[in-house]
Amino acid sequence: MLVAARDQKLAEIGKDKIGKLVVYCSDQTHCALQKAAKVVGIRPGNVRAVATTRAAAFALSPDSLESAVLADVEMGWVPLFLCATIGTTSTTAVDPLKPLCHVAKEYGMWVHVDAAYGGSACICPEFRHVIDGVEGADSFSLNAHKWFFTTLDCCCLWVKNPDALKRSLSTNPEYLRNQASDSGGVIDYKDWQLTLSRRFRSLKLWMVLRSYGVANLRSFLRGHVAMAKAFEKLVAGDDRFEVVVPRRFAMVCFRMTRTTPSNKKLLERVNGSGRVFMTHALVGGIYLLRFAVGSTLTEAEHVMEAWKVIQEHADAIQGDYKHLY
Repeated sequence: MLVAARDQKLAEIGKDKIGKLVVYCSDQTHCALQKAAKVVGIRPGNVRAVATTRAAAFALSPDSLESAVLADVEMGWVPLFLCATIGTTSTTAVDPLKPLCHVAKEYGMWVHVDAAYGGSACICPEFRHVIDGVEGADSFSLNAHKWFFTTLDCCCLWVKNPDALKRSLSTNPEYLRNQASDSGGVIDYKDWQLTLSRRFRSLKLWMVLRSYGVANLRSFLRGHVAMAKAFEKLVAGDDRFEVVVPRRFAMVCFRMTRTTPSNKKLLERVNGSGRVFMTHALVGGIYLLRFAVGSTLTEAEHVMEAWKVIQEHADAIQGDYKHLY
């Protein structure tokens, strides 16, 4: 997407202006965007990670975005690209697409929606509000290998204007020419990507869809959300813990209310038990634990067992703390 956006913008302002292009995201955006920006020649300092706040559940503020863009425009920089996220990696934050797209379009930016995690939930009607305003985006992606029961790697990509990709990435040597391609009767995906060939990833997703069906897939996702809600309630009911940010999907971000070292120790002990595995994040200066439900085999009893393990190790840590003091 960045390649297409870059070339589209440089066709307007001149190729010698590449050093003026600026990419925008939030400080919660996946690090893959920074890597992609490097690949297409955007200066590292020209990637603006707009700060988010706990009060806004770490979602990207349209006002903060516009302030950053205005400051850059006044300095002679050229807004190029906005990446909005539906379900950030650290906390599953949801960026408000409609107002963000409005700001981006005011300044001629390409809008990409990274719905790698949260996009899967949109097969359920009750979750589709998280992508309100998506019609204003230029591209949209979700990772079926994250919460759609497909093995790594499988990413689904939608592009509003495929010609922008083809103008940037197409190659037409004689040895690849054929009647079907020349007539436009087939889609040559070599012109949509960097590599000439591609793995048959769609087969994996097709197998999932055929094996489960839409009704079962929705049931799985709703079940995961229900289990995450139950876990969130357990955390909220124990005054040693707090839910750090509101739960959006099937992941609960929580922590012990003592100190960061206690949370790190808790994570180490829980994972070391071999009975539960969790991950962590550092957001807004807060070290938090991330409890995610996402497997077809997970049931309510597993969630309850995980909570018991967490409580056991929290008890042990508190015992150690009291012993020291």
